[in-house]
Order: sequence, then C-alpha cells, then structure tokens
Amino acid sequence: MGMKRDEWGIVLIPLLICWYFDRISKIWALGLEDVLSFRYLHFAVHHNPGAMLGLFSELPPVLRVVSLSTAGAFLVCIYVLIQYLLPIKSLVLRSGLSILLGGITGNVTDRILFGHVIDFIILGKGSYLSPAFNIADAVQWLGYVMIITAIFKEGEKLWPEFNSRRKYWINPDFQLKYSYLLLGIGLGISFISLVFSYTYLRVTMIEFVGQNEILLGKFLKPFVTTFILLSIGVSIGLFTVGKIISHKIAGPIFAFEKYIDEILKLEKNQLLGFRDFKLRTKDEFKNLERLAQNIRKKYQDPHTDLQTSAQKGPRPNTLDDNQSDQHQQMNALPTGINSQITNASNSNKAS
Repeated sequence: MGMKRDEWGIVLIPLLICWYFDRISKIWALGLEDVLSFRYLHFAVHHNPGAMLGLFSELPPVLRVVSLSTAGAFLVCIYVLIQYLLPIKSLVLRSGLSILLGGITGNVTDRILFGHVIDFIILGKGSYLSPAFNIADAVQWLGYVMIITAIFKEGEKLWPEFNSRRKYWINPDFQLKYSYLLLGIGLGISFISLVFSYTYLRVTMIEFVGQNEILLGKFLKPFVTTFILLSIGVSIGLFTVGKIISHKIAGPIFAFEKYIDEILKLEKNQLLGFRDFKLRTKDEFKNLERLAQNIRKKYQDPHTDLQTSAQKGPRPNTLDDNQSDQHQQMNALPTGINSQITNASNSNKAS
C-alpha cells in the first residue's frame, strides 16, 4: 500500500521540526554567559569537535570535520533510499527515521558553520554528571527508540512469510551485472571527484603557503584518506542498492515463470481453485498479475470461441440428409445423363 500525500507530511515534518528547534536552542545557548542550573538540569556551552557525546574528537581537525560532515550527507542519502525501499507504510518507523535524521542534520549544520558541535545540556548533580549534549542528540535517541519499537511490533509486516523470497540472488548473472554496473559508475565518479578536488586543494594551498611539503602533507593526506574511505562506503552502498533493485526486477520474472510452469503441470479441472499470481508490494512489472490471470483462464478453457460458435446451430445453406443423398447419387451418374437431368430440371423450373 502506497503512502498518501498527507502521510508523507506526517513523516517529513518531524525532520524539519527537530532541525529547527535544535537551531533555535543552540542560538539561545550561545547567549549564555554563565552556567544555568535547575537542580538536576544544567545549561552550559561546550564546543564538541567530535560526534555525538564527543566521539572521534581525537582525530585530526581536517579529517574530523570533513569526514563527519560528509558522513552526515551520506546518511541523508541513505534515509531517502530507505524511505523508498520500505515495503510497508509504518508511520512510526518512517517518522522515527525522520526524527533521527533531523538530529543528525542539526549537528552536521554546526560542523559546516563552526567546525564543531554546540552542546549545552548536562544532567545530574555533584560528581554524577552526564556528558554535555544538545537537542539534536536527544532526538536521535528518540528516533532510535521509535525505530526499534516499530521493528519489534511490525517485524512480520517488514518480512512477511508469504510476501518475501527465500533468496536475494534470483538471477545471479543479471543481478551481478546490474550491481557491478552501479559499482563501476560510483567508482568512476569518485575517481574523477578525487582528482579534481585534490588538484584544486593542492594548487590553492600552494598559492597561500608555497611549496611547503610538510604543511601540504598535513592537510592533503587526511583529505585523501577520508575521501577513499567515503568512496569505499559509497561503492558498497551502490552495490547493495543494485542488488536490491535488481531483485525487484528479476524477482517478478522468476515468480511469473514459476507460476506458469505450475499451471502447465496441472490438469484443467485443477485450475478452478488454483491460487492467483501475486507480486510483492513494491515489485516491478505489476502487469504480470493480470497477464497470469488471463493465461490461466485461456489454458483452463482454450476452446471458448469454438464452443460459442457451436451453440449458434448449423450454418445456413447446409444440406440436410436427403439432399446430401440425392447430391451423391447425381455425382455417381455418367456425365451425359447427369447433364440431361440438370437440363430437364431447369426446363421444369422455367415452365
């Protein structure tokens, strides 16, 4: 069952709300001049150079900022892909993904604007204090909870027993060809992007700092390392996408061939109660369902047109039994006698 327009609004609006409130809260926090405490809740600005709760803060600055920001953009693409490939409506699961992405994009915005994330919320009292976090971190945990809850409650709908195929490699030759094609495109684009960006960055740095190989290596090596790691991640993602999409193409064809093969093995009297051909929710080639139904009906009663014409009665101008006997007797006579009888018959009709 497809998503309606208002349902997509329910799914996507939480993403924008989470991002907006995160931005507003951080603008407010930047105006704090001192620690603001309310018993177990404290507000104090911290600049977090790493990921959530300070993870990866020990990495080199260029590698850290570029890789974490780009990873956020990569997750946006993953989010769009998951929303497209989900086989069920599941507003809880889809909204949880949106809330999770809203938190991620909030922190990615900080890294792009400031090079670090603004954390300002601390929980606890005395020596028992939590690490500093922000609204974006909090809503990410909410998103995780919603996703896990939806998976446990709607797991049977996500992976239904009668709506799934036992294996993903239905037609390995076709699917691998399709997947390797996407992989090759991804690697080609990555290589072109690497050459362009590396050359541009190196030439720009030489303009500012000269041929300082130590300084160039300090910035360029982390850049190349990060770019290669991200390219590998994107390539794996493209190969996986190729596998999933090719499965949606090869799967229906495989199921259709299997269905027709089962029909051909049955007797005609067994087709009356035989199952209908049904594809999965997001499979391609939905027209195969109608085609399979027409083939089954035609195979069950292939002489429908002949039976219909037989029910209309004898053809006009058809000879009855007596006329047929006379006709045969006349054909058996010699040619001369037959001609005289014909002429006499014509003379009687004329008179």
